[in-house]
Amino acid sequence: MQSTLDAHPNSLTSLKAVLPEWWPVVLGMLVLFVPTFYTLFSGLWSTEEQAHGPIILGLSLWLMYRQWPDMMARTEGQPQSAGWIAAGIGLLLYILGRSQQIIAFEILSFVILLAAVLMLKCGRGAMRVQWFAFFFMLFMVPLPGPLVSMLTMPMKMAVSWATEHVLFAMGYPIARSGVILQVGQYQLLVADACAGLQTLLTLEALGLFYLNVVRHSSTFRNIALAMLIIPISFTANVIRVITLSLVTYYMGDEAGQGFLHGFAGMVLFITALVLIISVDSFLQWFVKWRNS
Repeated sequence: MQSTLDAHPNSLTSLKAVLPEWWPVVLGMLVLFVPTFYTLFSGLWSTEEQAHGPIILGLSLWLMYRQWPDMMARTEGQPQSAGWIAAGIGLLLYILGRSQQIIAFEILSFVILLAAVLMLKCGRGAMRVQWFAFFFMLFMVPLPGPLVSMLTMPMKMAVSWATEHVLFAMGYPIARSGVILQVGQYQLLVADACAGLQTLLTLEALGLFYLNVVRHSSTFRNIALAMLIIPISFTANVIRVITLSLVTYYMGDEAGQGFLHGFAGMVLFITALVLIISVDSFLQWFVKWRNS
């Protein structure tokens, strides 16, 4: 616990020490990407499907801040040619994305240009330290619409099927037609936001973030938890739809819609986090039992 608490003052001191050297870079990034993030916050990130974007960005920046002292300790002091190549690719993506209004290109250009800056200022050692933060940021990039549509329908069908069977086993009057659930007198459409590909990827990101933060020494524990993230994500989605169905069944359609827009996302993430921690605790017990 002591080392964790000490890391924050060290990070802050290190950031203050390099601020005079870095402020032109920060200013340049702000000039380029403030309009992009304004567009995101007022558009894409205000939708339920992409509401995870600000969370991913905030957690990524926190990861970079957390690793900053270690990164500065490995600074090589010489610009890398790969950094100039990355900067060129990032600027090209930014120009294309901004001029053609392709928001995925703009987000990707932000990630690539930020990586390019670190390589140019600190060398490849910086990227070896910060690689997970940049990988994590890729979850902000929206996937192509055709791919999402192709993969989302089977996932919605699976979540609808599981919800139907669980509620039927619990004695509720429920029937299903495709992705439409009939619970009592109410009909519910399992939408993309409830069980879509993007939701699954968001939960995958949450699981990977948890793995990166806890960093277990047991290889088995890490691999097992990483493999179980997919069924955990699916289970969290099913619990979300079951909760929505029960809210609608007992309190009416208006309450169900209010829950969907106000608390459904919170239920999803809390459920996923509780499941991840629970599975991790079981794996910890299993590893200790196996080694005893």
